[in-house]
Amino acid sequence: MSEISPEVPDNRQDAPSHVDPNSTRITKPGVKRLVLTLSVLFSLVLGFPFLWKSVEIYRSSLPFGEISEMESNPSLSFPCRFQAVFINFNSNPSPNHLQLSILDKITELTSNSSQCGACANDLALSVTVDSISSCTQTHPTDNSNYYRCGAISAVDFDFRNDDDDGVDELLESVLGVKNVYSVVVVNGGGEGIRAVVGKYRHAWIVGSVEEEEEESVLVSRVAEIFVKMFVNGGTENGLIRGEFMPVGADRRIVLSFNLLNAEPNDWVYDWDFQRVDETLLAPIIKVLGPIANISVESQVLYHTPKSSFSYWDEKWKSYIFSTKDLPFFVNSNEWHLDTSIAAGGRSKILQFVVYVPSAKECPLSLLLPTGEISKTNGFISPMWGGVVVWNPPGCLNSETNHPSRHTMSREDLQAVFEVFMGQLRQLFGLKSNNLYIGASGTYHLLPSGKGFTEWELDVLSRQFACFNLHSCATTLGSLSRLVQSLPRMIIMDEIGKLVQFSLEAAKLAQSNASLGDNESSAVSSGQARSLAEDAFFHPSIMSISYYSFEHCFAIYSPFFLPVSMHVLLAALREWKRYKQEKAKYTAWKVEVKVES
Repeated sequence: MSEISPEVPDNRQDAPSHVDPNSTRITKPGVKRLVLTLSVLFSLVLGFPFLWKSVEIYRSSLPFGEISEMESNPSLSFPCRFQAVFINFNSNPSPNHLQLSILDKITELTSNSSQCGACANDLALSVTVDSISSCTQTHPTDNSNYYRCGAISAVDFDFRNDDDDGVDELLESVLGVKNVYSVVVVNGGGEGIRAVVGKYRHAWIVGSVEEEEEESVLVSRVAEIFVKMFVNGGTENGLIRGEFMPVGADRRIVLSFNLLNAEPNDWVYDWDFQRVDETLLAPIIKVLGPIANISVESQVLYHTPKSSFSYWDEKWKSYIFSTKDLPFFVNSNEWHLDTSIAAGGRSKILQFVVYVPSAKECPLSLLLPTGEISKTNGFISPMWGGVVVWNPPGCLNSETNHPSRHTMSREDLQAVFEVFMGQLRQLFGLKSNNLYIGASGTYHLLPSGKGFTEWELDVLSRQFACFNLHSCATTLGSLSRLVQSLPRMIIMDEIGKLVQFSLEAAKLAQSNASLGDNESSAVSSGQARSLAEDAFFHPSIMSISYYSFEHCFAIYSPFFLPVSMHVLLAALREWKRYKQEKAKYTAWKVEVKVES
């Protein structure tokens, strides 16, 4: 028989019969449901930062302020130091007057020129009049005189033999101050005025000057040499367009030399390229080192006909192709020239082709628009390279049934590569001949055995540094705008370091330029451009792992939005219910208190 437990007394007050359960309640409402609901809501709210942190994109900080400053002012300021020496003048012209006249003429010549690499804002000129009886000098802004009175006399200039190389070496021994450009004016030497620009940083003008009008002509010539030659490099418009300078973004150039035998069934030619590389190319590669890292390769190809047609001309006793045929001369289908694996990435390849025609079109000559045959028998293609048509000796009398193998003679190789050096100079924006015709007269340019004179290398270094700095600023500016426009783009620490190193190299290039160190400025600016390109084309930037906020919202909202809405609505509903039940309980307590 089960035990019957005693009845537990109920201490609760019995609800009166007249209590309305819809408006009042006699027990205090519980908070368990409210606490549970709010706990779920607070857990969701507190977990949102952790969720946001888990999908956060890592972004290395970039110096946007420095990039903007560099992009707004990417110019370089190169100092120019000039000196003019007047020798054997009987009238003893005032050096101060000559200085003002030359400076006025320089200002006139540079008034329309605003290219980077000029020296309009930092120019110093020293003028010396060294006559038989006296020697007077001006005091330039930098308080330095580069010429020692009596160091040069009119006797040192051999007017009869025109020993320009000897005069050039003499001037280098006397006036050889780095980054100082000198013009020596000598009164004497017969009728007429002769102007020569040397291999170094000197030029000289020789002629009889007796009247003031002729002195003004000399002043114009001195100023023209300073501006048109030493500053602008002898170009017509005074500007070597850097965007067409054949140097890769990584400062590398591959010179690819190709010997093409159009028809090996007629003859096969080979060459001793190693000797050419050691004797002719090595000095050029060395002097162009501050501008580019140059490597050389060569190959011999067979069965490489040209794409254009030629015709026989009885007047010239040769097969002729004209300048209109040049766009179709290169046969890209048969000339397999791009075989180098050394020019990967952003390096630049320059192709130099020696074309050996077949017996059916030999000799083959290029007819110029003037109606004359080209002396070099070659042409260039900007940013691509150059082509030289080389006709084998005695090809008209060659009648062989079996192909014969030959090797180009040393003289033929040297002649061909001299043409190639002229083409390389043209590709860099310089003149390929030794004559410049200016507004004040004609100037003879002494060639250098290294392919480029020192003052031409200065011009190339300045123009190359300017182009590199502008390219660096443009690239970094584009990267900055791209990063700021995509807030969820991944920016690795490596990109931040590349940008910082690029800015440091650019500042170093500007500092070197202000000190007049053209070579170091070119090297630093090239490094700045290369680093900027590396940062912009970094593989992580091209990744698809970054996305916009809208994409992130579209991915996570189908899961979190319904859950969040349900939890939020449940919390609101539970809070509303609790307030209603508490109001009922409060109303009942008031009613009980009134009745008592």
